[in-house]
Amino acid sequence: MTPIMTRSDAAELVVAARLRRGLSWHEIAEQIGAAPVWTTAALLGHHPLSAEQAGRVCELLGLDGTVAESLQRQPSRGADPARMADPTIYRFTEALAVYGPALKELIHEEFGDGIMSAINFRVDVSRRPDPDGDRVVVTFDGKFLDYKW
Repeated sequence: MTPIMTRSDAAELVVAARLRRGLSWHEIAEQIGAAPVWTTAALLGHHPLSAEQAGRVCELLGLDGTVAESLQRQPSRGADPARMADPTIYRFTEALAVYGPALKELIHEEFGDGIMSAINFRVDVSRRPDPDGDRVVVTFDGKFLDYKW
């Protein structure tokens, strides 16, 4: 029996097909009825797609059922050290290293002892024009979870 394609191999095929077909991540997200950031993360291997979503993506990108099968698998999430060194990703890490403790204090002051969920969570990326150069606006929107004893 042939093993199921790895998530990383499927992701590479998705990225190549998307570029060759001239499609944006937003266009793909619209076609499967999901948020652009979630869709992009899923197609890069970090969330499983439903059978319907995986089939639609593969149809849209001209990929076969072996890719669809992989896109439906539960991923192993984690941080690839090589990817963490990418300048864009590194800046997010740096920003959280600097502002994370302050955000934690402000969350606790406003909500009490707890955390922001990364499961019941939305994230959005947008552009805001600015005379000094366009701004990247990233919004994290997570449900507050009380620590209960």
